Amino acid sequence: MSGTGRLTRTLGARTARVVYGEPGPDDIRRELGHTSVIDLAHVVMLTECGLLPRDAAAALLRAVTALRADGFRELYDRPAPRGLYLMYESHLIERLGADVGGKLHTGRSRNDIKATITAMRLRDDLADLLGELLRLQAVLLARARAHRDVVMPVYTHFQPAMPVTYGYYLAGIATALDRDIAALRHVVAERSNCPLGAGAVSGTDLPIDPARTAELLGFDGPPLHAMDAVASRDTLLRALAAAAGAGLTLSRLATDLQLWSTQEFGFVEFPERLVGGSSAMPQKRNAFLLEHVKAKAAAAVGAWTASAAAMKSTPFTNSIEVGTEAVGGAWSALATVRDSVLLAQVLVSGARPDGRRMEQRAREGFVTATVIANRLVRQGVPFRTAHHVVGAAVREAVDAGESELTKITLPEGLRADVSADVPALPELVAEHDRGGGPGACESVVHELRERCAEHTAVLTRYRARLSRAERALDTAVAAVTGATDEGAER
Repeated sequence: MSGTGRLTRTLGARTARVVYGEPGPDDIRRELGHTSVIDLAHVVMLTECGLLPRDAAAALLRAVTALRADGFRELYDRPAPRGLYLMYESHLIERLGADVGGKLHTGRSRNDIKATITAMRLRDDLADLLGELLRLQAVLLARARAHRDVVMPVYTHFQPAMPVTYGYYLAGIATALDRDIAALRHVVAERSNCPLGAGAVSGTDLPIDPARTAELLGFDGPPLHAMDAVASRDTLLRALAAAAGAGLTLSRLATDLQLWSTQEFGFVEFPERLVGGSSAMPQKRNAFLLEHVKAKAAAAVGAWTASAAAMKSTPFTNSIEVGTEAVGGAWSALATVRDSVLLAQVLVSGARPDGRRMEQRAREGFVTATVIANRLVRQGVPFRTAHHVVGAAVREAVDAGESELTKITLPEGLRADVSADVPALPELVAEHDRGGGPGACESVVHELRERCAEHTAVLTRYRARLSRAERALDTAVAAVTGATDEGAER
């Protein structure tokens, strides 16, 4: 059945390619995979509501199930001048007749179908991304515990600042990542209402049961507001923002690791499986995977910007700008961030810190200066005075060509040998146990491990719920088709 009744012609071939693209087998399987699951739930619901005869429902369910089983292979070369959905629907009508195939679209619209596909695909992609981020956080925490005693200088403004440990640094990345994980968890939980049932924009007057389709598709409930269900893709924006946040966190980790793996620093070394060479310079050992991690964050940042720009100032109703154009770049961006997470997992687990080199640079960088100033504060010296005294001592040491503080000129009346009161670097690091310092690293790791376990448990329950919905849908489909088969036999 061509046209719409009102319209008798379709777009020209070139224009159709611009609007609908040229979907290949992968595109067809992906989009119609979600569409057909929606159809199975919708047909079951229509049957249970008495809007679709059981024999017609069984024929539709069998036809859709057969297409799914074969990966929609028979549709690969079929023209789709008005998009994949109408091509797929017209195939069912041709195969089953208008009295059966033509009833599939009862009580719905492409608008609520598209919104439901977006919601289903988003929850799948976000659950997958969330799972990989949790694996990365577990790797970070394991390496943080393993390297909690490897002393190194931390840098501010690219200058040595204070003594910490490599494990403490990794725990800091895990802490930042925990907020990215929490943001993604919020987005996953937010997508709880199924848009199916919203129709074109204002629901329907047919006695359908949107709560039933929501249940079979693994959602908490039906649309709260039909117009909002088809008009809004703000959850997608928040998903991109959360993914971009995770990508940015990893880009900063990668920047540090790339700097620290240079010969000039020599803090970290990667095994040969994680580095590359040069086609022209035989001496090179490039940690090039870190550059991929750094760059991939841009995909989510760019996708969020593009999606927000497409949605801006659109009418609050169904629109192509929001439902199609704004969504288009999101999937590749989410996949790119996922790839960045996968790279970060192997890079963090494979990085080997050089503890000797790290501690040497800590000793040579005057990173005990603040500790010495604090020792003076404990003796009653105002901090600003102590800061000036120690700063002058550093200047004298630098002028003398020394790399450590060996002489402190103190105000009259105070002990002359403050530097002797400063413990060894590992003890000094351990004493920084207030304000979230490296001395509290073990408790930080413990708390983050508990949060990671809680995030993982929530994700496991979420996936289990989707699996239960999938089984319930299979059972409901079997109930319709099985009952019809038995009736035919009798």
